[in-house]
Amino acid sequence: MNKRVAYFCMEFGLHEDFPIYSGGLGILAGDILKAAHDLDLPMVGVGILWRQGYVNQRIDAAGKPYDSYYERSYPFLTDTGVVVDVPIRGRNVQAKVWCCTAFDNVPLYLLDTFIPGNNDMLLTGQLYGWFSEERLAQELILGVGGLRALEALGIQADIIHFNDSHPVVAGLEMVRMRMQEGLSFEEALRAVRPHIVFTTHTPVLAGNERYDLDILRYMGVGAGLTDVQMEAIGGKPFGMTVAGLRLAKRANAVAQLHGQTARKMWAHVQNAAEIDAITNGVHNATWQDARMRADADDQALARAHADLKGEMIALVQRRAGVTLSPDILTVGFARRAAPYKRSDLIFRRPEVVAPWLRAGKLQIVFSGKAHPNDYEGKAIVANLVGKSRQYPGSVVFVEDYDMQVGKALTRGCDVWLNNPVRPMEASGTSGMKAAMNGVLNVSVLDGWWPEGCADGVNGWAIGDGYEGPDCDAVDMAALYAVLGEKVIPTYYHNRAKWHAMMRASIAMASERFSAARMLREYYARLYQA
Repeated sequence: MNKRVAYFCMEFGLHEDFPIYSGGLGILAGDILKAAHDLDLPMVGVGILWRQGYVNQRIDAAGKPYDSYYERSYPFLTDTGVVVDVPIRGRNVQAKVWCCTAFDNVPLYLLDTFIPGNNDMLLTGQLYGWFSEERLAQELILGVGGLRALEALGIQADIIHFNDSHPVVAGLEMVRMRMQEGLSFEEALRAVRPHIVFTTHTPVLAGNERYDLDILRYMGVGAGLTDVQMEAIGGKPFGMTVAGLRLAKRANAVAQLHGQTARKMWAHVQNAAEIDAITNGVHNATWQDARMRADADDQALARAHADLKGEMIALVQRRAGVTLSPDILTVGFARRAAPYKRSDLIFRRPEVVAPWLRAGKLQIVFSGKAHPNDYEGKAIVANLVGKSRQYPGSVVFVEDYDMQVGKALTRGCDVWLNNPVRPMEASGTSGMKAAMNGVLNVSVLDGWWPEGCADGVNGWAIGDGYEGPDCDAVDMAALYAVLGEKVIPTYYHNRAKWHAMMRASIAMASERFSAARMLREYYARLYQA
């Protein structure tokens, strides 16, 4: 019998009308809950009801992004009637528990402090808003509040799955609870480990949260544990990822290459769970249009793609006021604004790319958001907007990126571009969505693409997996070469090959990179083991 799993995550991307997600982490979590529903697996999700969602990010007249928030209502949620107390900064904060099953997903239980008269009622206002104290308070609500919600609901989970490090405080609470029953610290740690698994994501050290013990003690994180015990779990300063690895019986990276990177990155952590590699997948019914079939003939495939491209062009016109041409090779690039993703790499040598854009050989659609406090990320967004103004009609930036934009672009573009600095892309699930819709990936061999790429058969590789000095120059040269010598000529002069590559892409991605395959591996290799 399959074990019952409680899947904890700070964000869940189930639908654009339910914006309690910021990006790939949340979309992965939402896809997992949908796949569990499809496969009738015993799983529930545990998260937070963000009353103002993630940031709405629009572009001002000067071409710079600005942020706005507003109160949202979610009439499709069910009130469970459960309210739990979460100790934060020495006082109890109440959290109401809602349930969401509206998007063909297993039950998702969401904690909400927006209760009139409640202490700190705005703590669950903004996803990833504010600063370290509030972030820790939100992680206490997710971790401690989530465990208490499950208990109050009568849900006994065999496995608690931490998706990234945000829910790790739940593991500290599990240790504290076992110590309260009379176990020693070492006995409690041994007792909880068989019930915890942990997924690590960020292969950038700075992206993994670390805190001084003083602020953890002040906030109430690990209440009941001594500093020595806290150090034994998370080190000093206390690393949330280190704690996740030491609390879990099993840990996983999210692609095979990411597994190699993560094992090197955390090799110094003693008493850590071994890091397996289970490559991410995406929920087919959400992301793959039913019209895109690997067994379609050229005419049917071309017609289906033309329809999807037309729908994308219509969305771009509505949301950006730019009308793209259906006959021009269209490249999509939509993801979080981060320096290592190198969104502007294609523009680094304008003498190469400008003639393609001005001659009507190429048009590019960008989208993405920066974190509200990330000024470097906002500069990246502003740079992309500047390129859209430099090349009007050929380059467009779609503001306020969300699931609706993501669906349209990964279905309607001709090519999906991805050029991160290898090996800094953990997985890159947008490329999987594109692939299963016959949108051909042109990507650096990072994240999932080394596993899926058959160069010239189902997409193209940018370079040969180079890691080292001057990687920008190396990858830029490879990008221009593959576009100019392979992608553009094939699109305009060998449509039979292009259609064959589309079919190969769909066949490659539809099962191998599905959330269903991923979840079956989770049960076999993480949960049941």
